Amino acid sequence: MTEDLTLDPLLACPRCDRTPLVATDSGYQCPGCKTEFNSLAGIPWLFAEPDASMGEWRQRLKLALLRLTHESQRIGGDLKKDKLLAETRARLEQLQAANDEHREMLSTLLAPLDLGALEANYESHLALRTRLPGDQGLNTYYNNVHRDWVWGDAENAASVEQIEAALKANGDMATGDTLVLGAGAGRLAYDLHDREGSGRTVAADFNPLLALIASEMFAGNSLELYEFPIAPSSLENAAKKQTLSAPEAASEGLHLVLADVQRPPFARKSFDTVVTPWLIDIIAEDLRVFAARINQLLKPGGRWITFGSLAFEPASRARRYLPEEVLAIAAEAGFDRPAVIENRIPYMCSPLSRHGRDELVFTFAATKTRKAKAPERHKSLPDWIVTGREPVPLLKAFQSQTMSTRIYAYIMSLIDGRRTIDDIAEILEQQKLMPKAEAIPSVRNFMIRMFEDSEKNPNL
Repeated sequence: MTEDLTLDPLLACPRCDRTPLVATDSGYQCPGCKTEFNSLAGIPWLFAEPDASMGEWRQRLKLALLRLTHESQRIGGDLKKDKLLAETRARLEQLQAANDEHREMLSTLLAPLDLGALEANYESHLALRTRLPGDQGLNTYYNNVHRDWVWGDAENAASVEQIEAALKANGDMATGDTLVLGAGAGRLAYDLHDREGSGRTVAADFNPLLALIASEMFAGNSLELYEFPIAPSSLENAAKKQTLSAPEAASEGLHLVLADVQRPPFARKSFDTVVTPWLIDIIAEDLRVFAARINQLLKPGGRWITFGSLAFEPASRARRYLPEEVLAIAAEAGFDRPAVIENRIPYMCSPLSRHGRDELVFTFAATKTRKAKAPERHKSLPDWIVTGREPVPLLKAFQSQTMSTRIYAYIMSLIDGRRTIDDIAEILEQQKLMPKAEAIPSVRNFMIRMFEDSEKNPNL
């Protein structure tokens, strides 16, 4: 095991794979493609398109904070309603106060992103939603933060125990230099780093909120953030300010990196262990490609530990892999056939919530026995979106969407507070867009969707 606990020797350019990167005052520079990679509050920002990804995250998180403002306004509207139960009024007042304070806490935590510099209004952000993974935002995995650093000792211990069982079945408990891909708020990486036989541990994730929280925890600091349980167990627990903290500051050699795990910014053959917790079934990339990517990161004889419930849900049913298929994919990607450990462990069982469950967690520690063919660099988006300097292609889907958008915009322009659905349908027929008999149900369905959206978001 190496005695070098620094991060730099492990890094490579996520754009051109050149290694090593050159340390600068603000972060790193690639000596090959000359890309500058800055840091966020000291955390290396190692995305292949660093400026584009920063802009994307800033817009996404700004929108999320604006939504919290609108949520407070919605609660205020509910509080103005007559004949509320006293208990209902107390709950809403508690939620509104917590929501407002929570927004300020998050704004302070996210200050390194300089979200205040963005000037577009809420509606503009809604219309121009960026595409990280579509479900990634301020609240994505937010509840996991409290599991990691407030009340989840039993769950965290069960996770480590299952991984250790897989290591024992594989024959060697030491993990050496370890990479945790999709590390979230960092508790698993922290716990694994604290084990005997560990070297450097790198926690990589692409969510800056989670990384900023992890950074505070690793430093031995504490944070106050609100927990909003999915199903509060009582009025008192509808929103509760919690103190997040680690048992102690992390020992030397635990590092954070912000990056796309499908374009990992690490040198080939640099890790003894790669851990993918609750990850392989949620990434966009086919596991058959991603497994080969993991192979590239491992030293000969290194181990891949996967850990999670295997709930694959891609559009392609061929990629909704079951455990037997995952093992076959590992073998195809150059790993031995490992022993599988499966146990039911508690998952997200907050003491403040009625919600919680057990998960049958699938774990293995597979040894790299041969080199796999290196996959092509992952591209989540085409260059004409990423660079913004190439013509936007006139795709058939765009043409179809353009027509639909024009029709919806035209229908919206006909709403004047006086026309009925029949009146609007008749105008559509006059404009030769569709017969009135077909237009009436179409307009009605459109109005239903618009009305339901207005009920969900009354302040839009």
